[in-house]
Amino acid sequence: MTMSTERTSFHTLINGDKPVVVDFFAEWCGPCKMMKPILDEFKGMVGERATVIKVDVDKNPAAAQAYEVRGVPTLAIFKKGEIVWRKSGVISAAQLQGVLQPFL
Repeated sequence: MTMSTERTSFHTLINGDKPVVVDFFAEWCGPCKMMKPILDEFKGMVGERATVIKVDVDKNPAAAQAYEVRGVPTLAIFKKGEIVWRKSGVISAAQLQGVLQPFL
């Protein structure tokens, strides 16, 4: 997949009606590694009601810059193209589900 295709897919995804949880991360980041099992658990909790994607800030610096990601991990919830919530750092699956609930 080319970068322009990835960018188009990302924008199509975040502009949809379904909320999208984006995990901005880096391979070298310890706390980011802690988020993987948490996000897996979270996906099991929300199922098809939300989409969860990961964006590597080192491979996608334009995305990190566009959304002003200053530290990793940074989680953001997009709804119809707008960031409706964001937080840097590790968060539990239950906390993330609680934050997402109003946007479902």
